[in-house]
Amino acid sequence: MLRLRSLLVLFLLIPLQLPAASLEGRVRVIDGDTLEIEGVRVRLFGIDAPERGQTCGERDRVWPCGDWATERLELLLDGAAVRCEGDERDRYGRLVATCEVEGEDVGAHMVRAGAALAYRRYSARYASEEARAESARLGVWSGPMKRPEEYRHATPAAPRASACAIKGNISSNGRIYHVPGQADYDRTVVSKPGERWFCSAAEAESAGFRPARR
Repeated sequence: MLRLRSLLVLFLLIPLQLPAASLEGRVRVIDGDTLEIEGVRVRLFGIDAPERGQTCGERDRVWPCGDWATERLELLLDGAAVRCEGDERDRYGRLVATCEVEGEDVGAHMVRAGAALAYRRYSARYASEEARAESARLGVWSGPMKRPEEYRHATPAAPRASACAIKGNISSNGRIYHVPGQADYDRTVVSKPGERWFCSAAEAESAGFRPARR
């Protein structure tokens, strides 16, 4: 009995390995490193792309590198069936996954094109692709650039516009927007980097937020 009890305790201490999630189908691009497939938000593993609205360059050579990265991903995935596999979720509830289109690694393509950086904080998988893109001065490497992670930390929450009453909030449940009259609207605060006010539901969804359930 004692041996059985010891084995049971040991079993409970072993981390549960969740099976890998596999998704396949048409996608909707959210930004340069996030997409949606079959209603599931997917964060591309090992890369970090400029944020929507982020610019690169300096002085008279500033350009919208965040929007460009998003368009680059849209062109790559346009009309194609994409396959993604992953076994973990990030703090926003997105599936962190490696995706392929027509046999090509989507993350590797984005980093090779200079449309994203290798996210070394989590993986060095695309370090060689990044080195080649930087050497060739492609995309974001063509001039001065703030790393996306630095940009997110340095960007304050957007102030409220008088006509924009929809609150875009980021929590452990993901990126959610609340409209006036909903149960959690009054206690929802827009204060953290990445959170903002929106003027319409369409604007919020295009920025990667989903509607609150109540």
